Amino acid sequence: MLQRLAVATVAVLLFSQTCFAQQSSSGPSDAAPAVVPEPPASKHVLGIIPNFRTIPEMKVYQPIDAKEKFHIASQDSFDRGTVALAALFAGQSQLSNGNRDFGQGVAGYSKYLATAWGDFVIGDYMTEGVFPSLLHQDPRYFRRGHGSTLSRMAYSAGQIFLTHGDSGHVQFNYSEILGNSTAVAISNSYYANNRTAADAGSKLGVQLGVDMASNIVKEFWPDLERKFARKHRSQ
Repeated sequence: MLQRLAVATVAVLLFSQTCFAQQSSSGPSDAAPAVVPEPPASKHVLGIIPNFRTIPEMKVYQPIDAKEKFHIASQDSFDRGTVALAALFAGQSQLSNGNRDFGQGVAGYSKYLATAWGDFVIGDYMTEGVFPSLLHQDPRYFRRGHGSTLSRMAYSAGQIFLTHGDSGHVQFNYSEILGNSTAVAISNSYYANNRTAADAGSKLGVQLGVDMASNIVKEFWPDLERKFARKHRSQ
């Protein structure tokens, strides 16, 4: 589990270093920045991470109904990127022999893959469909899109704990916390070697950390896409 958090942390550090370099190279300017229309969000970050619930910089809040919340959960759960990430995590878990009962070889890897994907599916439905519908909260990520790199990182990380209610008011993100806690509790049914309270707390902390890292990457990904596009056109 800690390896997953390490991978997410490395990705965030690489993103933040790139964004700092982009800001420092632009230099100060007295002219007002040009208003650039927000392009449609890419459906995948880095070609892998599903990006179906990211909303560009918000002007007027518009809630979504329960049907749309479950639709977002389904998109994230059954996307090719989710399966690819599950395959990567399954390989890492098998190499570290994370669950001895699963064994090794093809049979063992199939169990690691099924449970890793199950973790994603259960977590997505709990945090994006079930609890947001029950608690009338919004599971989408709302980009800030402006400000310093540090302020945007703090904002995106903070959306793990703060979200919009369907009423439009900012609320504590019970859906994220309770949803991931429920997913961890369910996972105890198929992780026979990791059922202690310490294991559950570690899994929850890693899942929240991965979700936080995912928010930070989604915040800066459109900026990097535009930068790469300009570089490609200049070449």
